[in-house]
Amino acid sequence: MKPVIYQLLPRLFTNQCSTCVHYGTIEQNGVGKLNDISSRVLDSIRALGVTHVWYTGIIEHATATDYSQYGIARDNHNIVKGIAGSPYAIKDYYDIDPDLAVDVPNRMAEFEALVHRTHSAGLKVIIDFVPNHVSRQYHSDVKPAGIEDLGADDDRTKHFAPNNNFYYIPRQQFMPHDVFLGEGKDTYIEFPARATGNDCFTAFPGRNDWYETIKINYGRDYGDHSEHFDPIPDTWFKMLHILRYWASKGVDAFRCDMVHMVPVQFWKWAIPQVKDKYPNTVFIAEIYDVGLYRDYLYNGKFDYLYDKVTLYDTLRNIQCHNVSAAALTNCWQTVDGISDHMLNFLENHDEQRFASWEYAGNAALVLPSLVVCATINRGAMMIYAGQELGERAIDAEGFSGRDGRTSIFDYWSIPTVRRWYNHGKCNEEHLSQYEIKLRNTYARVLSLCNREKAISEGQFFDLMYVNYGNLNPHRQYTYLRTYGDEVLLIAVNFDNAPCNINIDVPPLAFSSLRLRQGEYNGSELLGGRKRDFRLAIGSPVPVEIPANGAVIWKLLPSSTDEK
Repeated sequence: MKPVIYQLLPRLFTNQCSTCVHYGTIEQNGVGKLNDISSRVLDSIRALGVTHVWYTGIIEHATATDYSQYGIARDNHNIVKGIAGSPYAIKDYYDIDPDLAVDVPNRMAEFEALVHRTHSAGLKVIIDFVPNHVSRQYHSDVKPAGIEDLGADDDRTKHFAPNNNFYYIPRQQFMPHDVFLGEGKDTYIEFPARATGNDCFTAFPGRNDWYETIKINYGRDYGDHSEHFDPIPDTWFKMLHILRYWASKGVDAFRCDMVHMVPVQFWKWAIPQVKDKYPNTVFIAEIYDVGLYRDYLYNGKFDYLYDKVTLYDTLRNIQCHNVSAAALTNCWQTVDGISDHMLNFLENHDEQRFASWEYAGNAALVLPSLVVCATINRGAMMIYAGQELGERAIDAEGFSGRDGRTSIFDYWSIPTVRRWYNHGKCNEEHLSQYEIKLRNTYARVLSLCNREKAISEGQFFDLMYVNYGNLNPHRQYTYLRTYGDEVLLIAVNFDNAPCNINIDVPPLAFSSLRLRQGEYNGSELLGGRKRDFRLAIGSPVPVEIPANGAVIWKLLPSSTDEK
């Protein structure tokens, strides 16, 4: 099965507040709850063609909201980004974010019930695993018996020690630049200072550093770049226990944050041990260095990797910076041999919304990029909640400001999702005709990912090298996907004008894909048109592509075909 992932932040996803205020508190702006993600919601998500739901921000993280009445240690708000806080500043690896619970003392049971509902809807559960850094105020209130907190036994007099969980700057107080740490009893004090999550090994990180987090030590000394992996460092055992803990809750997959900042040797050791006990667990790596892709797949044992720096960046550059569509050939060539392990996307919580002014500015332009993302390989496909409705992220929510992204730091709601969710009805009552059409387009494309075996299991053949004279290679791109006798002829057009092109299928395609020459019956899977085709060497195929559009022609041999 080709994974089709729907990413959502429960905090935002079901929040119905339509009067959110800048830097608003939970009382002012409200918050979505796990219990709000009902079976009806999940069925509606599944109807898009989705197979997995990535629940972002499940694990407890630092927040300015006070939950001390429930036995949860209060965070110093001066070292929290936003009011809600970053989901990637983990405060307790063993707990659920209390924001997400209707009944805070019962928060784990509410999560377990969500896992059960998700599975009952025919979907799998993904949560984040954040291995590289934690909140500066990390403390587990609910850790299992016999488990020590990260850093509890560290030797804080040393910059590095193999069994320390953190890195230290001895004899120096934590004093970040341009960050107010409070005054009087409200002051955040850290002595000795600990290294910051983005590998900032100083007591004086800047505002643009990940100052709210501390770097976790896996046995690599960044002073002399030596590695101390034998005997196994304490951190490795602690992190393995955390992964197994969440797998035991029914979590099917982990989206692992910033994996290239964690030694590949850890993943090589930990992932097989998780899978030994939970064999169907899937590991997805957020990684931004193409040179490390194969190492983290082959040695690190990951199942999927983010394909940001090749496919995502290329599609964005085609859309925004007049880069040639022919550059897509380099994308698949870069990941040739590992393409089945790539995760493709146009949006996620880190990236600007496709429809934002900072990106395309218009969701109606998405089809060529969406089709390429969904069909160019057998790897995973992901969309971000609201993407299917053309969310533009024009609000200035709080910490992140108006930047074309949906804030992960603040209490807010997503306008398009809020209107679709409609107090749990999940209907079109408050959607525009444009939004309804767009959502249906996403459903049509995403449902093809597993309905068509040529996409989920078939072969790929790039047609560009024989068609530069038949189309505008700067604005059009074309390729084949095949499975048995089935052929998908896919062509996309990034231009603002429609085009009529003649696509050559070269002899190599016929031989390597074992294509039959002759007559085919064609059905266009996006628009429903039907027509007959002839596939033969030296016989170009005429294709019409709408402006900013795409066609996926499914071709089946007619009864009169010839070998």
